[in-house]
Formats: sequence, C-alpha cells, structure tokens
Amino acid sequence: MHLNKYNTMQQESKELNEQKIDTKKPQDNSGIFMQGHIKIWDPTTGEVIVDKRNAIHYENMSTALANSLANKSTGFVHEMAFGNGGTTVDPTGIITYLTPNSTGTNATLYNQTYYKVIDDNSATNKDTTRNKMEVRHTAGNKYTDIVVTCTLDYGEPAGQAAFDNTTDFNGNYVFDELGLKSWEGTENGSANKLLTHVIFHPVQKSLNRLIQIDYTLRIQSLTTFTE
Repeated sequence: MHLNKYNTMQQESKELNEQKIDTKKPQDNSGIFMQGHIKIWDPTTGEVIVDKRNAIHYENMSTALANSLANKSTGFVHEMAFGNGGTTVDPTGIITYLTPNSTGTNATLYNQTYYKVIDDNSATNKDTTRNKMEVRHTAGNKYTDIVVTCTLDYGEPAGQAAFDNTTDFNGNYVFDELGLKSWEGTENGSANKLLTHVIFHPVQKSLNRLIQIDYTLRIQSLTTFTE
C-alpha cells in the first residue's frame, strides 16, 4: 500500500512537471528608444549655426508609431514648426533657456511663428528635393534613422528682415525653438501633435541667409529574450 501511494505521488509529480514545461513560453520583452539631433547650417558657406539634441515627446510619439504600424491615415510626421518663445535675452545678452515641452498630448511650441511641410508625399510640399524625409537603415543594425531635411530659402518666410543683424530677439523670424509635428487631418492644425521639441540660441532668418535644418530621429529596438 505504501508502494502504491509512492507510485501515485511520482506520477502526479511527473504530470505537474510536464504541465509546467507545456505552459512555459518564451518571453520577448522589447522596447523602443528614440533620440533626436538637429543641425542648422548655411549650405552656401558651410557655417554650422546650431548643433544639438532634442527632447522626444514620448506619449505623442507612441501614438504616432502605433498609427504608422497600423497603417492609419494620421500620426505620421508632416511639418516642422518654428517659434521664438524658447528663450529670453536680457539687456546684457545673457540667454535663459526654457524647458522643452515633452509632456501633455496638447503640448505646443512656446510661440510658433512659422511652419513648413516636410512630408515629401504631401501635395503641399513644392520642393521635395530640399524638404523631405528619408528612412535610412544598415543591415544588421538594431536602429533605423529618419532623416528630415528642411530648407528655408532666401525669400522665406515672407516679411523677414533684409539682414541678419537684428537687436530685436523677439522678432517673429528670430527662431529659438523648433519641433516636428504630426498630421492629424489638417495642415498646421491645432490637433497636430508635437512629437519633438528643441530649444537653442536665437537664430535670425533673413533675406541674405539660406539655412538648412538636418533633423535626425533614431529609432532603436531594445529587446531581451528569455525562455
């Protein structure tokens, strides 16, 4: 009788172990890491005006990525917005930088004064050679770059000053902030979401200066796999 009880316990233990093996599944825990970098420069002279990283609005970006993967009609990068509210300059020339807006679904630039469509699939974009987005990936790498190019030609924006010698740091086209915004159904609409935000020292856009912004978004997959 003791032997039968022992055999029964052995059988139950075997069945329990088999159940554990059957229910044990691989765990693939992945995440997304993003970083952004901008370079504002003058292609005619080679002068680099701004060279720095940006802040990612992870909440809005997560929605944009989900919409893109689900092949929805909104959420993709569409515009580059420019503003002049990211800094204050005191009479002695000392610059105070505000914190980039990277929380809240309704986040915006501090004071947007201009925007430009950089989606080269948009009919609004009339110069897709100099205003465009490229996806760049090298086989084997766990990251992919979206390289955004935005060019402000000599004649834009309309109403800019003739020369870049301003002492008025509050001018509409003395830019000290910019960001990428998503398409949410209306060009430059209030529903368009701020995806990134970067603040930098004031840069005047004037008739005598052509500037190009190279904005790189790196999307990297972080994955751990256990069995």
